[in-house]
Amino acid sequence: MTNTSFNIVLLKGDGIGVDVSEAAFAVIEAARTRIGGFELVVKELAAGAAYFQESGRDLEPGAEDAAAGSDAIFLGAIGLPHIRYQDGTEISPHLRMREMFQLYAGVRPVKAYPNAPQRLAASDAAGIDLVVLRESTEGLFYSAAAHGRDTIANDDEVQDILRITRPTTEKLHDFAFKLAAKRKARGGQGHVTCVDKANVFRSMAFFRKIFDERASAFPDIGQGYSYVDAMALDLIRKPWVFDVLVMENMFGDIISDLAGGLVGGMGMAACAEIGDEHGLFQPAHGSAPDIMGLDKANPLAAILSGALMLDYLADRSGIGAPADAATLIEAAVNQGFHDRRLRPMEFGGSQGTRALTSELIDIIADSPVAV
Repeated sequence: MTNTSFNIVLLKGDGIGVDVSEAAFAVIEAARTRIGGFELVVKELAAGAAYFQESGRDLEPGAEDAAAGSDAIFLGAIGLPHIRYQDGTEISPHLRMREMFQLYAGVRPVKAYPNAPQRLAASDAAGIDLVVLRESTEGLFYSAAAHGRDTIANDDEVQDILRITRPTTEKLHDFAFKLAAKRKARGGQGHVTCVDKANVFRSMAFFRKIFDERASAFPDIGQGYSYVDAMALDLIRKPWVFDVLVMENMFGDIISDLAGGLVGGMGMAACAEIGDEHGLFQPAHGSAPDIMGLDKANPLAAILSGALMLDYLADRSGIGAPADAATLIEAAVNQGFHDRRLRPMEFGGSQGTRALTSELIDIIADSPVAV
């Protein structure tokens, strides 16, 4: 069988971004070798706060062009608290890429694994398996980019713009329904909940109106609504009833962290940011420079982000092998927790980055090829 080759730009970034990226690609390579049928050509480029401190740039020259020409971008973590741009804001080239490549669909899976920490006492919490879909280019974060520079900002008043546009919102809702359909084909609920504040804000009423319009094209997928404050409550009361939650940027920023906390914390928080032509994959946690290089970081969020990347490559190319490798990684993580072979230090266990990575590679090596 002829292998298909995919070009990956790797930005390890700062702090534990280096550690978890190396872990992720070691596990990806183990799954790729086990499945076969495709290759990854990885180009590593410098990015982040440490690079900014030494060079005055937040990305290596040519990195943006390389990312634009790649099949996928993988990011470890960006930012160091003591290194800032001249205006005092954090080093954040990934936010620029998010806008540059219009990565409007921020995918945050939230899944309970056996024997991993579960913050809720209810037995149903073991069945938590949902996705927070966060619009990533507009909403309240619109003002965080250069778009907000002309708004009122003085010592008496500051204003930020919340922006919702029809073209981006239509694409986001279509993405949500297609994601729910894909999950339904794998045994999921096949349901999308629109999370908004449509009872107060015109922008949110517009967001919901477009949701209703796009829902008609997906009659086999259920749909519902929740105000964001009610959703915050329901994620504590009954998160296991939800499937795909679609929402504005700031709401998604908050709700995804809340939901992640229910299934262990940010060390399990995988993330994909997807647009029409590009995809960027990264763990949702920070750079944690205090434990960089100490073999303490939990790499599972990065490893599961790698599985999301493989699934994306399969969708984009129409080739099944990367999706099979993604399924193999996800199954290995589940099996590892089920058998108590995965015991991250983050959860009070004894395994650091290297031990967790090695254990997952062993599980993958022993797994059947048919996935």
